[in-house]
Amino acid sequence: MMRAIVLMAVLAGWAAAELPDFSLPGEANILEEAHFGILNGYSTVGTPYRHALSLGGLFAPPYASSDFFLDVRLFGERVPTTAYRWFPIEVRRSGVRRGIRVESSTVLITGRRALLLAMTFQNTGRSEVRVPLNVEFRGSLDYIHRWEFSRPVTDKQTTTAIARAGRLIRQNQSGAIVVGTDMPGMQWEPWSSHWVTSLTLAPRESRTHYLAVAIGNCDELLRDPAGWIAKSRQEYAERVKGLFERLPRLEASDARLVRFYNRSLMHLLTNEWRVPEFVLQPYYGTGAVLGGCLGNYLWDFGEPWEIFPLYDAAASKAHIKQFLKIDLTRHFLFDPMSGEGFGPHYPVNQEKIIHLIYYYVLHTGDTAFLGESVDGRSVLDHVIEQALYGDDPNKPVALLDYSNGNHHLELRGKYRYDYVVPDLNGRRYQNYVTAAALAKIAGRNRDDLLERARALKTLLKEKLWSAGDRWYRLLTPSGGSDLRYTVQMFKLFSSPVLGQEEEAGLLSHLNEREFLSAYGLHSMSKQDPAYDQIDIDNGGGGICTPFVPQIAERLYRAGHAAEAEDLLRRVLWWADRAPYWGDSFVANQVDYRKDTPLQCELDSAAAAQAVIFGMFGIEVRPGGAIVVNPKPPSFSPRISLTGVRIRGRHFDVSATPSGYDVKMDGKLLHAGIGTPTVLEAR
Repeated sequence: MMRAIVLMAVLAGWAAAELPDFSLPGEANILEEAHFGILNGYSTVGTPYRHALSLGGLFAPPYASSDFFLDVRLFGERVPTTAYRWFPIEVRRSGVRRGIRVESSTVLITGRRALLLAMTFQNTGRSEVRVPLNVEFRGSLDYIHRWEFSRPVTDKQTTTAIARAGRLIRQNQSGAIVVGTDMPGMQWEPWSSHWVTSLTLAPRESRTHYLAVAIGNCDELLRDPAGWIAKSRQEYAERVKGLFERLPRLEASDARLVRFYNRSLMHLLTNEWRVPEFVLQPYYGTGAVLGGCLGNYLWDFGEPWEIFPLYDAAASKAHIKQFLKIDLTRHFLFDPMSGEGFGPHYPVNQEKIIHLIYYYVLHTGDTAFLGESVDGRSVLDHVIEQALYGDDPNKPVALLDYSNGNHHLELRGKYRYDYVVPDLNGRRYQNYVTAAALAKIAGRNRDDLLERARALKTLLKEKLWSAGDRWYRLLTPSGGSDLRYTVQMFKLFSSPVLGQEEEAGLLSHLNEREFLSAYGLHSMSKQDPAYDQIDIDNGGGGICTPFVPQIAERLYRAGHAAEAEDLLRRVLWWADRAPYWGDSFVANQVDYRKDTPLQCELDSAAAAQAVIFGMFGIEVRPGGAIVVNPKPPSFSPRISLTGVRIRGRHFDVSATPSGYDVKMDGKLLHAGIGTPTVLEAR
């Protein structure tokens, strides 16, 4: 009863502040059990939802047990789940077995590599029942020195079981997984890996017991399990509160948009790790749930480049410096344990690091960062070096050949997108312009970069634009060319590299016959021979999660609000069908990419970013002025942001089709839709 009272108090606090709890009912969930788990920055565990008392897979960096399995059975049988609800740090399940109603809560414990499984057993009958109960517990354990893309597989690191009073320990040279319980009379059967006892329940009697799982020791947890659960829930509630103290609250006439925005923001919490052994504190990895993708890939960390400095400016700066310490012309990630670079070069590296630095400086006002030294060079020098990647500044600008590494779209079939590709060459334009802007902020003149940008724009149209196809071609070393209708080209919207003809041409392909379907945007045109329904992220069947909001934001900036809101409207279902967002969603049905461990990724925050900086038209200019220019979507004509905090300013924005208001410093500024409001720099 006390546990329920504490929980209700926490939830009441959330409701009073109108903060989301980010929960998802089981009947809405489309994730398979293999991808379903909870996480809290210290540990992540699988919570199979078909059975009310099962756990599978335990990852508590730097420790991992990929084959960890714990299952509580009644009368020798598993308890089938009748209903469940997911929260980021907790899953609640209920079920019935032979007249015994079971309510369970699996909760990750704050500050610990540990969890508690609270189990309430209720005898629904009119007679006393003796309930045989057994706990199956098995699993390996390993200390992982390098965390990359895949989940660590530890099944070769066998453990030895040791049973003590109320405790069961599986250990090897890496450490120990300890399971403890307050259930009386537990007996270990080594031949079956079962821990057995029985409970006697009077008619209508309800009783709660606890299981604790920890890397190391669980004694303290079992001295006050209800208290630890309450503390963990409260700590998470405080983290949610802190999230919305740094980032604005969205209200809208269409509640789907609010849920979409909120679930997007949630990924800033779920991907934050506080592991002492990691090189950065806190550390934000590419993924989080069930041990996958903990390595920090620049292509992922760089996607929410505008919103992340508003949420955690210090971490933004620390992660940027860590990326600058590795060779970004050779590697695409740094390892969380050592900080060392690893993997091949991804050709989007340069764009990501330049704009991470740009938006950190713009949105925090920390212009001195450009003069800080990283490995003997200033941050600005690093920016200019990255902008000139593959370039010879002593020669006229040329189109870059990105070779045939297949490191951009990573297409799986016979068709490729390699060599002189148009989107990467087009994105170089903005790299030059952004580097020149940062140089100007630092008091240096690099107009030569602007000249190279202008020359590149001319070259791109002369060499790659096909007026008849209204699309850009790629060139091969043999002198040939090909058309690859990839959604990557739409990332050039809002960039001055596009002329009027090219922008209209690209926009003409954004239609149902080519790129659009009922449930999203396709990463490859349905008419392209390279289209592959199975290759979700870049091959066509769907799209990489951050791409839709990124393109929508660029469409807003380019003045194509109707097309932008249409894209967002098609993917609002993401928030209501998946507890967290992974690598990709399918565009022509309600589904997601399953053949990847990346099921909860940091760059999902790009959706909220698109709302703030696209739909609401908020932009910080290099001089520090802030522009506000909202475009309420037709599906949600009333929208508002409360608590925008940027560049030392604090303001609110509310908009309807007839106009909008900006409230700041006790003053109310009103303007018509389409008329920007400029908040002058201080």
